[in-house]
Amino acid sequence: MNPRLLELQPYPFEKLAALLSGVTPAGKSAISWSIGEPKHAAPDFIASVIAREIGGLSSYPLTVGEPDLRTAIGDWLVGRFKLPAESIDKDKHILPCNGSREALFAFAQAVVSEKSDKEDALVLMPNPFYQIYEGAALLAGAQPYFLNINAQTLMPDFDSVPEDIWKRCQLLFICTPGNPTGAVIGAEQMKKLIALADQFDFVIASDECYSELYFDEQRPPVGLLQACAEMGRNDFARCIVFHSLSKRSNLPGMRSGFVAGDAAIITNFKLYRTYHGCAMSPPFQRASAAAWRDEKHVAANRELYRVKFKAVLDILQPAMRMSAPQGAFYLWPETTIGGKVVSDKEFAQQLFAQENITVVPGSYLSRDAHGSNPGVNRVRIALVAPFDVCVDGAKRLAKFAGG
Repeated sequence: MNPRLLELQPYPFEKLAALLSGVTPAGKSAISWSIGEPKHAAPDFIASVIAREIGGLSSYPLTVGEPDLRTAIGDWLVGRFKLPAESIDKDKHILPCNGSREALFAFAQAVVSEKSDKEDALVLMPNPFYQIYEGAALLAGAQPYFLNINAQTLMPDFDSVPEDIWKRCQLLFICTPGNPTGAVIGAEQMKKLIALADQFDFVIASDECYSELYFDEQRPPVGLLQACAEMGRNDFARCIVFHSLSKRSNLPGMRSGFVAGDAAIITNFKLYRTYHGCAMSPPFQRASAAAWRDEKHVAANRELYRVKFKAVLDILQPAMRMSAPQGAFYLWPETTIGGKVVSDKEFAQQLFAQENITVVPGSYLSRDAHGSNPGVNRVRIALVAPFDVCVDGAKRLAKFAGG
């Protein structure tokens, strides 16, 4: 077996199951706020498209995806991120994938070079983070380097990274809006990162799978390709973005997303994926094209989250220390009971025992780095359940946290 497998940590939900295994929950309705799986209804038209195109299952799909899907994705990128229309070539800049998770992992395997003049190649990532980044780095033969978030801004302090670390960096993962914090990286910060990528010759992989879940309709999150365009870099050099229909369109079971950016990197990643054997089924490709072309269901989905978050925050903020996220569907509160800080693990255990609500301890989503663990004494709450369930859970959590 590959010895690098021994470097992988259990997934956060495995740790959570072990933490709660000996706990008997209260005799109340169970509320799962642990897994970020969208529970809003999928668009009605998706099932119709799949049914109509089901005959496509008799054909092998191409790695590059169908031209109509790449056209739909390209049009969406241009419209959503204000890109020059001529900057996106569907045959050079876009590659469909089976959801962003699969592509994020595979991307590191294709990009990281063990035979590099950069001794001990590093893959930089925010801390806390989506665990795929860490696993992808380790299995690619690199070492993760964690960028602790600031407790107030909930953003990594990129300016504090030493020059010798940037020199060894081959790949930088960013996530905006962030999982689990919901923090959004601004255009100016992205431009600074692009300048660093130029200076030290590394690739930026921007995980933007939550980009369509935000609360201010006048200020959608900026994307990495958008920052490139504002700099006049229409070749998107060293920049790759990852998008998905899972959160945007409530279609996690369809496993549909795409990778876009630097044409040279896309060409090599396509070669990797040709051998990897990952290609979306034809009916799902055609349904995906329809989803990328429709914004009405996306706006309606945002409104559901907007109403839900307002109601829940109105209940929880008097009882717990937390800020409203800028995007995504998570809350990242401090773990306090009766105004006193308790460990995130104890908080999760007791909340399950007393209220039958599951949340993820923040320390399961982060690592000890640079003398601290920025996830300690916080929990992640995924507000994916229906409105009534979330309001009920918020009332129970506020009572619990109030001591």
